[in-house]
Amino acid sequence: MLEKKQVINNEERCVLVGLIHKEQTEPQVQEFLDELAFLAETAGAQTVKRFTQKLAHPDRATFVGKGKLEEIQQYIQGREINLVIFDDELTGSQIVNIEKVLKVKVIDRSDLILDIFARRARTAQAKVQVELAQYQYILPRLRGMWSHLERQGGGIGSRGPGETEIETDRRIVKDKISLLRKRLAEIDKQSFTQRKDRGEYMRVALVGYTNVGKSTIMNLLSKSEVFAENKLFATLDTTTRKVVFGQTPFLLSDTVGFIRKLPHHLVESFKSTLDEVRESDILLHVVDISHPKYEEQIDVVNRTLADLKALDKPTILIFNKMDLYEKQTFDEWLSDEVKQDILQQLKESWEHKTHGNCVFVSATERQNIDELRQTILDKVVHLYRERYPYKTEYFY
Repeated sequence: MLEKKQVINNEERCVLVGLIHKEQTEPQVQEFLDELAFLAETAGAQTVKRFTQKLAHPDRATFVGKGKLEEIQQYIQGREINLVIFDDELTGSQIVNIEKVLKVKVIDRSDLILDIFARRARTAQAKVQVELAQYQYILPRLRGMWSHLERQGGGIGSRGPGETEIETDRRIVKDKISLLRKRLAEIDKQSFTQRKDRGEYMRVALVGYTNVGKSTIMNLLSKSEVFAENKLFATLDTTTRKVVFGQTPFLLSDTVGFIRKLPHHLVESFKSTLDEVRESDILLHVVDISHPKYEEQIDVVNRTLADLKALDKPTILIFNKMDLYEKQTFDEWLSDEVKQDILQQLKESWEHKTHGNCVFVSATERQNIDELRQTILDKVVHLYRERYPYKTEYFY
């Protein structure tokens, strides 16, 4: 009978595998593997080595070629390595075929992300969303996972217990998915009612790539204690707080971070959580400017917002971690004047791109937080004036 199990146990040692092809260049794959290593660390595994291969397209049976698979097998043999993580999604049959050769557990990026989400889920809603995504991930892989139990050959007597078992499991999974969707619909209905009861307050939502500092900024702006740490997906459950700047109140929500190659079924399952984004009046798009690929992360978030039909909302781009950016960018021999010129050019460039809707801060060092508060306040008051011109008590 089908049982869900934890993907990664504490202190597992793993190797990572990425594929270079016409849609993924070598620099991109190395960056994806950097992120995969961070995901593995977040889940509790230590990355020992990385393997990459150039192929025109993934091998249908083993994803990588036979020679590369043997190279991986030779490396892990005799070493304390019990997990291999592939950066792209594997089919059930590919997982089975690879495990036959490597003799260790094999998972892909989607399975790893689902494992992290399962660990991070705290509320009933998040737990149901993650469980639904897990079963949706498992369903198309059942046949491949069961293929090693099916009898070889055809004709009379070829229908073995494996085929019977897979049909039983498929029915169980489909029933479970149906039950979880009904449960999630009930929770969504309750959440919708709660959101309707918030009255005429403006809604402001923090969005951004995972691990850019959204929860830290949430704590600063709302003076509350929202869980924050230097790991991916530290926040799964949407947290909403009432905030008052001057005499102007609004609702501030922290949401789950986005990431490249986020499993589609996970996005689908978390659509209800992301309703906070869709129903918000203003978006605060937080960016880790110290990340070498921060502009690509902005694009990932914008594509996700476009999928949610929320890209056209009034948005303030918050460039966070300026303290780290300056440490990484400036050499000791640079004069203060040159440093200021570089920072000024950076700010003017983004002010032009965002039509002035951007702020540069360091949440951990509390740098420029007053300007951030004022920028948010100006935007909130402007919307109050447009939507509720009679609410003069909110206008500062």
